[in-house]
Amino acid sequence: QVQPVESGGGLVPPGGSLRLSCAASGHTFDSRVVGWFRQAPGKEREFVAVISGSGGNILLADSVKGRFTISRDNAKNTVYLQMNSLNPEDTAVYYCAARVAYSTSTSVYPSAYNYWGRGTQVTVSS
Repeated sequence: QVQPVESGGGLVPPGGSLRLSCAASGHTFDSRVVGWFRQAPGKEREFVAVISGSGGNILLADSVKGRFTISRDNAKNTVYLQMNSLNPEDTAVYYCAARVAYSTSTSVYPSAYNYWGRGTQVTVSS
């Protein structure tokens, strides 16, 4: 069973950047679809970005387009979320999630993902 593990969160001032990493423990990501989601206090978990197993298909939420990028290094078994031009509305716990191996579609729905990390806190504040 694959277990995503997030890292790279922290406190950053408005306009700053962070790079989140999601590494797989247990089993590798192989060619699994991997997504990033976030949840702010009092709000539902929302889609941020997703990448296909090959990295050739990427979707980004409208709220982060032009600021965030998602990428993966299958040799390192890691998926990255580069976040630039951060603003206070980006403050949330960020979760990495993986789909089962036979699911190849880049879903934006949390219910489509079977394996979740524990999350990493991102706080954007001056």
